[in-house]
Amino acid sequence: MSSAEGRDLGRALCIITGASRGFGRSVAKEISRLLKPGSVLVLVARSGDDLRALQAELAESEAGVAVECVVADLGRMEGVDSAVRTCKEAFSEHIEHIILVNNAASLGDVSRYVKSFTNMAEVDSYLSFNVSSSLCLTANILQTFPQRPGLRRTVINITSLCALQPFSSWVLYCTGKAAREMMFKVLAEEEPDIRVLSYSPGPLDTDMQMEARSKTADPTIKKSLSNMFTQGQLLTCEESCAKLMKLLLENNFISGAHIDVYDV
Repeated sequence: MSSAEGRDLGRALCIITGASRGFGRSVAKEISRLLKPGSVLVLVARSGDDLRALQAELAESEAGVAVECVVADLGRMEGVDSAVRTCKEAFSEHIEHIILVNNAASLGDVSRYVKSFTNMAEVDSYLSFNVSSSLCLTANILQTFPQRPGLRRTVINITSLCALQPFSSWVLYCTGKAAREMMFKVLAEEEPDIRVLSYSPGPLDTDMQMEARSKTADPTIKKSLSNMFTQGQLLTCEESCAKLMKLLLENNFISGAHIDVYDV
């Protein structure tokens, strides 16, 4: 598709994880404007109140786009099952595009270094929410909505510079992001009909960034994060989200690619 063709994303079933706040919330608001009437947004997060507030906001502004909420912990299989079940129920034969945005993630404990992570249950819990859930949700969605004529499928992984570079005292976050990035590279190799993108939204002014600059153990990284905040170098979620929408509309990226906000 050329950029001239990409004025919207079609009549889509769009699933967004971690949709209740931060970047996920911005994605939900921006992507809803690019969907044709008859589309369905499935918003997944652990915070029911925040999800329902977003649902009400979207219902007022986007006529013709249905919004479903799934209050679920994706770190547990029941959460994944609940999201998939809602997608099945929301699907209609008029849907021409399946869009899955794997955004849900947590920072992990950045107040400690590698040698302190001796508790396997703690590590497993982190990886379950940040890695296993993305793989299992993606696999379930792809099985539920297999390739067929007239159906586009797009899978987006919200990634980070931490998928590519080590950050001292960020072992869980870096490991999770690196694992997810490779997961989606493999998907792109296996399924050439699926459009796969790992998008790095950059340093965002979010609750996660606030947690990072207050709790990071490594003094150099902590100072760098604090400086970005005090010097106004953080991006708004809306600024970064606009770049992601541009990528999706133009649809010229190499499937499986890692694309940074500053490269768009």
